[in-house]
Amino acid sequence: MIKVGSLAPQFSLPDQNGKLHKLADYKGQWVLIYFYPKDDTTGCTKEACAIRDSFPKFGKIKAEVLGMSADSVESHAKFSKKYKLPFTLLSDPSKKMIEEYGAWGEKKFMGRAYLGIIRMSYLIDPKGKVAKIYPKVKPAEHAAEVLADLQQLQS
Repeated sequence: MIKVGSLAPQFSLPDQNGKLHKLADYKGQWVLIYFYPKDDTTGCTKEACAIRDSFPKFGKIKAEVLGMSADSVESHAKFSKKYKLPFTLLSDPSKKMIEEYGAWGEKKFMGRAYLGIIRMSYLIDPKGKVAKIYPKVKPAEHAAEVLADLQQLQS
């Protein structure tokens, strides 16, 4: 289980354009890794668009944003283009990193339990350590919450 202060698990995954990204590529920067269930669904679109609308603020404080789901590179490309998302979406169809980050687990919908991607996020500090874990994310409010935490952590 990942804890605040521990090193974030390393990954090498393709983005919406097929380019590989490694967590090590972002050393020296703050990184928000947010896990979401599925491209182009209501909650995921709401969360992505809220981050998109706040993206200039992330840039001002030199924080990178990486979305991650099990959707394909092609699905990510369509989703990113449709909503003009200025940040990276990583594809993890094997769910290896999703599971390693603890974002795969039991969910409930209309009284039915099933396994799926849990909407959660990690804020990684410039040294690659977990600075904050967001176990339950509210899609419309998440970007503002992370920005407020970043400002506090950087001061």
